[in-house]
Amino acid sequence: MVKYDFKKEKKNLYYPSEKLVSVVDVPRMNFLMIDGQGDPNTSQEYQDAMETLFPVSYKTKFLSKKQNNQDYVVMPLEGLWWAENMEEFSIEDKGSWKWTVMIMQPEFITKELISMAIEDVEGKKNLASISKVRFEKFSERLSAQIMHIGPYGAAEAQTVEKLHDFIDKSGYKIRDKHHEIYISDMRRTKPERLKTVIRQPIEQK
Repeated sequence: MVKYDFKKEKKNLYYPSEKLVSVVDVPRMNFLMIDGQGDPNTSQEYQDAMETLFPVSYKTKFLSKKQNNQDYVVMPLEGLWWAENMEEFSIEDKGSWKWTVMIMQPEFITKELISMAIEDVEGKKNLASISKVRFEKFSERLSAQIMHIGPYGAAEAQTVEKLHDFIDKSGYKIRDKHHEIYISDMRRTKPERLKTVIRQPIEQK
């Protein structure tokens, strides 16, 4: 049985340069998503989302392998971050953040399989966010991105500034939400070695 790793198949989306900003056309893909708000470091809502999203994703993978003979590597956690007024969005002011956490699902994963996975997880665990899980397509199209190496939060500010500076000087403007893809397993990786894709949808000025 082939075990797909879509990070490797879509390297231009998941492994950008850490030195140079690149412009990519992000296709429409399927995601498991949960919405919330507040500081991810202190918010119980964020913790509940994490405790739900991963079990459902891994159960979906198990069902795909067992029922459809299609195996794959579970994709990394991704996060969309924004504020009511994006001009006031700040990495330092996390309490006002709104967010969507999500995990990409292969094209061959169906709504029926997701429903089975949610039902199974719900039957075994009392998860506060299980009713908030949704499965839908998401598309960003034209975007600028760069790889950040190091801790999350304030340490990312310089990388984000570099990204925004490139956008402005290249004749683009920011469109839609700040996007981060957490390539590294934060439980097993030292903070200084964490890899995070910083992505920003853009459009011509």
